[in-house]
Amino acid sequence: MKYHIDTIPIWDAAKKDGECLLCALERRTELGEAERYLGASVMEPDVRIQVNSKGFCRKHHGMLFTMSNRLGHALMLESHMIENRERLEKSWKVLEKTGEQLKTAGLSDKLNGKAKAAKESVVQEARKIQEMAGTCVMCATIEENMLRYLHTFFHLYKSDGEFRKKFLGGKGLCIPHTGQLLEVAAEELNTKELGEFIQSLAKMEKDNLDRIQEDISWFIKKFDYRYEKEDWRNSRDAVERTVNKTRGWCVGKEPNE
Repeated sequence: MKYHIDTIPIWDAAKKDGECLLCALERRTELGEAERYLGASVMEPDVRIQVNSKGFCRKHHGMLFTMSNRLGHALMLESHMIENRERLEKSWKVLEKTGEQLKTAGLSDKLNGKAKAAKESVVQEARKIQEMAGTCVMCATIEENMLRYLHTFFHLYKSDGEFRKKFLGGKGLCIPHTGQLLEVAAEELNTKELGEFIQSLAKMEKDNLDRIQEDISWFIKKFDYRYEKEDWRNSRDAVERTVNKTRGWCVGKEPNE
């Protein structure tokens, strides 16, 4: 088939022969985004607007912090902090006024509902503050890119027999990405194609989960003196692979070497 910019990364991830090609693809996207935000784009107005508005989640701040561009990180933090403080100032004005109302509330305020309304106002502002810390420009971009890749996956799956064979003969997907792929499959495949895909995916996932289960069980047995002289087989990294299979890659060897 004719390869294009979206199919090449998917093929590359499939060739890794890892526990989840979508984890490999997602990690590649994540690392690329981290480099982009700490690179020349840190000075681009449209990028700064997005960063100022959404900021970064705890995970991605930690990731950016470990990379060798403290100045780029600081520049984004400064402008994001300024915008956050402007938003917070509005909430503090409401909260301080509400706090005074609650502090001086009398019995009549409690009876006529003013005290209750003031408490509800506190909850509303509290949610606004939580929302400020609940967005991440990297998470949003990665999610958008991965959705595009998921649709491209089915373009490959339907049109490239070699890719289909490679995928179905692989080690399967992690559980979260299995769910995401199935959701997109319902959009991309016709009735017959969807039925066939579900059956093939189910067999592949069951076989590979059996493999992972066997590995983690054998890993545990190796701590029993009765099995200490037995070979480790394929279980030395069973803990990492089991975690990554159940929750998506997060520990152990990088899915992209």
